[in-house]
Amino acid sequence: MFRSLRPSTDIIEKRRKNALEPAHANYFKGKSGSLRIMLQARHDFLSIWRRKDYTDHVSSIKLLGRQIVLVNSPDAIRYVVAKRHENFERKTPQMRRALEFLLGDGLFISDGETWKQRRPLVNDIVHKNRLPVFGKIMEKTASEMVERWSAMPDGAEVNVLFEMAGLTAEIISRSVFGNDLGEDGAKAVSEGFESYQSLIDSINLGYFLGFDEGLPVLRTPKLRKSVSRIHAIIDKVVEDHLAGRGDDQSMVELLVRRQKRNPELKLDVVALRNEAATIFMAGHETTAATLTWAWYLLSRAPWVEKSVHDEIARVCGSRVPTLDDLPDLNWCRAVIEETLRLYPPVPILARQATEADRIGDIDVKPASLVLIVPWLLHRTESLFKDAHLFKPERFLGEKRPVPYSYIPFAAGPRVCPGLQFGLNEAILCLAVLAQRFHVRVADDLKVEPQCRLTLRPRGGLPVTLHRRTTA
Repeated sequence: MFRSLRPSTDIIEKRRKNALEPAHANYFKGKSGSLRIMLQARHDFLSIWRRKDYTDHVSSIKLLGRQIVLVNSPDAIRYVVAKRHENFERKTPQMRRALEFLLGDGLFISDGETWKQRRPLVNDIVHKNRLPVFGKIMEKTASEMVERWSAMPDGAEVNVLFEMAGLTAEIISRSVFGNDLGEDGAKAVSEGFESYQSLIDSINLGYFLGFDEGLPVLRTPKLRKSVSRIHAIIDKVVEDHLAGRGDDQSMVELLVRRQKRNPELKLDVVALRNEAATIFMAGHETTAATLTWAWYLLSRAPWVEKSVHDEIARVCGSRVPTLDDLPDLNWCRAVIEETLRLYPPVPILARQATEADRIGDIDVKPASLVLIVPWLLHRTESLFKDAHLFKPERFLGEKRPVPYSYIPFAAGPRVCPGLQFGLNEAILCLAVLAQRFHVRVADDLKVEPQCRLTLRPRGGLPVTLHRRTTA
């Protein structure tokens, strides 16, 4: 199931006329072994899978005595995330330990009563009915990036991953915090989280050695510095809101008001910071990664880019796209949905079994690792024809994927509460920027997907910006 003892990744990318197979790890063909698994997964979790893993099935292996169950069947996924949700509610020790220093008991990694109590609060805050308020923020912030890019010389070189991280950080700050983070604040949070990702090990060895809760992450000086940069900014914003200096429409202000009405919620400064940090992380990082991959795909598939440009011209003319235009921007939506299929921002949804269970024909032991891997699921040929190809047209019209076969925002009770926020944000930002610019990836650049906490291009994505003369 895994490669040589020296970690490496064989990347495939194929370009033909009007056909693109974008960058992905080749199927693994080497020998298996616990040490190989550990080394290769730490280097690149996406390159450890054999061809058979990209099929509709449920399977089980043991790693150092710990059972790992791979669930890659829509019916079995429904069983895990919906029907037997309470038994598979817990995030794995790897994810909890990796994020607890940064997020505390935030919604993303909490479970039990804490999760049940706070989930409705966050649902209310990012509900789709609030999109008109947030949409104005998205439009304004994306337009500011157009102005900044326009001030650069044609052909300017930027790392578009960092550009998109700055854009989405500012959008989420204005939405969550109700005011501008400012360039320095947005940069501090973005760089802090980027550094945090690079320092976190994707394998918690203690879990596989028999510790059901895993072992705490070693809080090195570098890791502490990354977290303190993020916490310092978020703490100040939460304290300002508690002191009555918050924006009436911000997400944090809504949490503060809810706490005043319901003291039993016990949303103290630390809890408010944890939820604010969770919303920020989820709303900033995942959308930034999605937009980055969308620019890569459009650069490699100019025939799709032309359809996007033609649609924006037809729907919007020369005015800036708005949230109200989204129902008519079908190609823009299809590009984002296909991007999420090929490059799901969280490519691994892992759970820990609380009690013994049975998934398909596999008996699951307590504390076992249950892996749902959207990276595999979305590339399963029986569910998506030409699964490795970039084909946004599969999301045009009324046809939708088989239930539980397309889960870029997870599924069941733990589906991402910010689904509509993130999806609409990505579509709108794509439309606003694509209206004015071609974003070009060099033909000879080797793009390599890398899975840490989220799925990014390894080293970012260097591009050149070119103004559209017909915009």
